[in-house]
Amino acid sequence: MRLPPFSSLVALEAAARHKSYSRAADELFVTHGAVSQQVRKLEEELGVQLFARRGNQMEPTATGAALAARVGEAIASLRQGVDSARRAASGPIVVSTGAAFATRWLVTQLARLSAETGELDLTIRVEDRMSDLVTDGADVALRFGEGPWPGTESVRLIDEVLFPVCSPALLERYPIDKPEDLLHAPLLRHTGLPWSTWFHAMGVEAPELPPALGFDDSSMMLDAAAQGLGVALARSGIARRDLGDGRLVRPLPGEIDVATGHHFVWRPENPKLPRILKLRDWFLKEMEGERLR
Repeated sequence: MRLPPFSSLVALEAAARHKSYSRAADELFVTHGAVSQQVRKLEEELGVQLFARRGNQMEPTATGAALAARVGEAIASLRQGVDSARRAASGPIVVSTGAAFATRWLVTQLARLSAETGELDLTIRVEDRMSDLVTDGADVALRFGEGPWPGTESVRLIDEVLFPVCSPALLERYPIDKPEDLLHAPLLRHTGLPWSTWFHAMGVEAPELPPALGFDDSSMMLDAAAQGLGVALARSGIARRDLGDGRLVRPLPGEIDVATGHHFVWRPENPKLPRILKLRDWFLKEMEGERLR
């Protein structure tokens, strides 16, 4: 069965509570006539009298009072729901990201991010695990991988390429003009980026490499390379700042494409969605600028 218009039910509830069309009109920011008309239409639709005049008051009938009480309960429930949704949409946007991307790129952009998006309430959570964006309180994940991830939406921010990097001082000690020359320099190892991948792409059949410093954190490995401890195989997305600052240089032009990249990931049902999409658009624009530089 079709419900009467919500505006009529609201007018009924206010008029019954105040026992006055005029005071109900003041509360609802409408005219006395508008309230009277809404009540009259409701009475016609329901086929029952809802109010009777008693002197200067509009007294609700037993049916009108009972219906008004139910409407009041419904309005209170709706108000609680709206307040809950409003609270859910407020508060900080929690961004989950890996350490390398956070320290090598994101931290250098935070001031511009806040100024250009107007989003001042951000919490950056640096963690190795993959946030599920449901149970752990994170709203956005900046993920390195291939994607897609079930239950989420994502956009690829930037593709990655791999290339060797080292400090200018190390390059002076170990002249490197061709890929084979790297076999005579100390090579830093990363557990997820084997040197064999790059050597094979360059057409070099590298022998088994001697023991060397190994890392499972790309940011720490780049710091070690900047200190002259060896040549690192770097991902372009996190090496940009060090290359721009001159802490690291590329001894060779060769690079290889990889299927993985950096993604901006979110869940479409998140109540903070308008703010999240604004951040997404900023990241896309910023990364487009990175590609053009």
